[in-house]
Amino acid sequence: MTIKAINVRNQLRGRIVEIITGPVVSEVDVETAGGIVTSVITTRSVIELNLQVGTEVLALIKATEVSIAKI
Repeated sequence: MTIKAINVRNQLRGRIVEIITGPVVSEVDVETAGGIVTSVITTRSVIELNLQVGTEVLALIKATEVSIAKI
């Protein structure tokens, strides 16, 4: 499953493993083949998309900046 109408190259297929719901925004943890990806989206979007633990989704990743810290 891919979404071609959206201009996002990095699409990771996965399943929601946790949702932490807040009054305005929620954290959605998606387990992918590469590990857990966390998205912060509006709680309204969680409700409108009917997202629940176990739902299969695509994590659409578009990054304009990557920070590096020396360890």
